[in-house]
Formats: sequence, structure tokens, C-alpha cells
Amino acid sequence: MLYRILAVGDVVGQGGVQFLRKHLRPTQMRYGIHFTVVNGENAQMVGLTREDAETMFSAGADVITLGNHTFGRMQIAPYLDECPYILRPANLGDRAPGRGWGVYGCGRIEIGVMNLIGRVDLHRQSDNPFRTADRLLAAAEPPRFILLDFHAEATSEKLAMAYYLDGRVSAIWGTHTHVPTADEEVFPKGTGYISDLGMTGPARGVIGVSAKQSVEGFLGGLPGRYRAEEGACKMQGAVFTLDDATGLCTGVERIDIR
Repeated sequence: MLYRILAVGDVVGQGGVQFLRKHLRPTQMRYGIHFTVVNGENAQMVGLTREDAETMFSAGADVITLGNHTFGRMQIAPYLDECPYILRPANLGDRAPGRGWGVYGCGRIEIGVMNLIGRVDLHRQSDNPFRTADRLLAAAEPPRFILLDFHAEATSEKLAMAYYLDGRVSAIWGTHTHVPTADEEVFPKGTGYISDLGMTGPARGVIGVSAKQSVEGFLGGLPGRYRAEEGACKMQGAVFTLDDATGLCTGVERIDIR
């Protein structure tokens, strides 16, 4: 049987949260989606609240992943321990609240989801993501499908991870840069891949932030706390088609809902 997995790019601001709430279920129906992973770390521009997470779950998210802004809203920390359906990067260390790996039921199969953060120009103090992936894969009794949200800045680090895990996981997608890449493919040993999903939130602005505020920052001004761009929104991501006979990927398709 073929399973279709939807990965949704970083949700930015309350406009992104509400756009997801309105459009996720129709998108799931359109593509025949069995399981959905949403990166939610920018719902408050920097961080996520319990209320945001509950809205995303009610909208149709099965799992929410995070990234470098995991603790941008510190009130989320207790909820990360309580809720097994929110993952923060596993390589932030064992002392951080929450978890970076989970196994979830999906009909007659199980799906493992892993969340890692990159170190190149992003989070140098985190543990090595490649070694963390090895540790998690070795420790877990492997579910039929394994998915990885690799929250990283450098395309080179994301691609290297794809080659490193090719054939060992079902699908890898990158998040963090908020700009979708056109390199979706199935790697030689069967792992589906895309360097970045894009984002869910303002269709204009600078990666979701007010264009005026962002330009002011690059001119040397004091931009202050991030403000979301106003106006129309979008939802970007990718659909991975996985074969339960092999546990691997047969196709990847980008989506862009406006």
C-alpha cells in the first residue's frame, strides 16, 4: 500500500496559524494524505504557545516539529514534556524539556518522526546531528516509515544528511529558511528529499517578516521584535509517497496553496 505524507513548512505568525486552520484539511483531502507533520516554531514569530499547538492539532496536524526557536516562548517548556506529539530537535541534549523522536500509529503501520537541528551557521552548541541520528536509529525498534525534519541553515548540511541516511529513513525535508527549494527527489537508495519546504504565512514580506522592518534592519536601524507582514498568506510544503512494502519513498511533490 502507498501512504502519502504531508510535510508543511514553518508556520509564521498568527496569519500562518489561521491559514493552516482554514486550508490544511482541504489540502489533506485533495492529496489523499494519511499523516501530516507541521513545523510550528514561528507561530509567535519566535516560538510557539500551547494555544497555537492546539489550534494546529485541531486543524489536522498529527505531529508538530520545532527548531532554533523552540524556547522562544518559554511557557511551552512544560507542554513539551506533556505532549508526545510535539518534537523539538533531538540534538539539543537530554536535559532540554521535551523529546526529539516519536513513534505514531497510522492505520496498520507505525511512523517514526525525528527532529534535528543543524550546526552550520545556526546552532553550533548542539550535539552532532549525524551522530544523534545514528543513536536514535540504533536505539529504536524501527517503525515501517521514518521521517526527518532537519531544521538547518546550510543546504550543504541538509544534502549531506540525505546522503548519509539514504535508504535508512523514508523521507527527509529541510525547514528553517522559509524559502522552498526546487530539488525534490528520491535518492538512489530510496529516501525522499527536499532541501526546504518553504513556509506557511504571509505571501509577501521577507520570509514572513514585515518588509519595511526587515529593510530597516539591513540599513542598520533597530528593527525591534519581529512583526509579520500583513495581507494574503500561503501554505507551502511537500507530499511524500511511501511504499509500505519497502518503507521507502516512490515520489515527492511540492505544494504551494495560495
